[in-house]
Amino acid sequence: MSTSPRHRHRMVVLAMVAAAAGCAGPSIAGPYSTTDPAHRDASKAETLTRDAVECADADAARAEALLREALTADLFHGPAHNNLGVLYFRQGKLYEAANEFEWARKLLPGHPDPRLNLALVLERAGQVTEAFTAYDAALEAAPEHVPTMQAYARLAVREGRRDEKVDAMVKAIALRGEDERWRAWARAQMAQVDR
Repeated sequence: MSTSPRHRHRMVVLAMVAAAAGCAGPSIAGPYSTTDPAHRDASKAETLTRDAVECADADAARAEALLREALTADLFHGPAHNNLGVLYFRQGKLYEAANEFEWARKLLPGHPDPRLNLALVLERAGQVTEAFTAYDAALEAAPEHVPTMQAYARLAVREGRRDEKVDAMVKAIALRGEDERWRAWARAQMAQVDR
């Protein structure tokens, strides 16, 4: 998952808090208690999502509450859905994570992160073919997205699927990997091919 400062607000682990509804209260059709769809507040949702990102590592419960409030302000705020997916992924709730990444994917059509995250869920669930398809979708959205290249190449090497595409990704990772561990991994992969 991307942790670059530019995209960090989309990659923080956040959770959804279920609304406490009294017996006499109205039934809620979904997990978010939106008030009136005509009164979406995208600015408030963005601010709350940023606030949640800032406190997520130190106070997950507070971050969860902020994100819940963000989705109440604007159910169609893609980064909030992506953050929920990251939380669920880290908790091992793959079905819930995939659902949130699907929301985020639809709401953030040009962004690779939800597609990358969905691919990671599919990979963890053992759906390798589907994972490759999702990685390809992330690369279509952003062909030079290094985190996606890293994940794709790692899975391809693990699955024994080396080809020109994977070799090109490995070379790119050796030069532009997110950190030295990725660059060293890529150099080791290149050395194995050269033998």
